[in-house]
Amino acid sequence: MIYNDLGALIGIIAIIIGILRLKNGKMSLGMALLWTIIWLVIIWISLFPESTNLLAGLTGIGRGLDAVLIFGLILSYYLIFKMYGMIENMDKEITLLVREIALQRGDLKEKIDNECSKDLDPSDEKSKTKSK
Repeated sequence: MIYNDLGALIGIIAIIIGILRLKNGKMSLGMALLWTIIWLVIIWISLFPESTNLLAGLTGIGRGLDAVLIFGLILSYYLIFKMYGMIENMDKEITLLVREIALQRGDLKEKIDNECSKDLDPSDEKSKTKSK
């Protein structure tokens, strides 16, 4: 059937993209392995859909496709949970970095203001105001 071949083809392309992302440093080795395993399972299920009946029988779920969908949904929620945690950590790191940069800029501005005020001679100020 065409969806079997299409599922396998998409899985192979996804594995190749994952390997390329790993080589470019855009993906960690752990994530590359996780996604490779996921895509290999998808390829297996595409080529041998009756194998899901064994999974359904082991888990007590009625049909094989139902078992695959349930496990896929659980995996999706797990990945969303992990991404949410990563986003929260990045948000905290960005906040700390922004605070540190703001403090550094404030110190720099204070130093510049102090140097400028030292360079100005008070007698020059009076002569400028008298000439106006």
